[in-house]
Amino acid sequence: MFNAITHSQIYVLDQNEAHDFYVGKLGLEVAADIDMGFMRWLTVSVPGHPERQILLERPGAPAMSEEVAQQVRELVTKGAMGGWLILTTDDCRKTYETLLERGVEFT
Repeated sequence: MFNAITHSQIYVLDQNEAHDFYVGKLGLEVAADIDMGFMRWLTVSVPGHPERQILLERPGAPAMSEEVAQQVRELVTKGAMGGWLILTTDDCRKTYETLLERGVEFT
């Protein structure tokens, strides 16, 4: 039977902006960044843990039609869809301060 989950996915509107946020602000690292012509396969992972990757996916072909992709993008824009992550840390206060210094906004 199954022994691991290797990939999960989050919808993003702009993969370059998502890269800047997840890598530049959150400190994750790029696991894969492949231009496949018809799509970009961009995954990030926690440093030192490449076995668990997050696909930063822009809704579109080949996974869905353009009509459906537009509907998904509208939902992501409204904050109604996209995905979520739970990240852990050994020092919550230090991580919070680091993220603030990097420009992450907390609400």
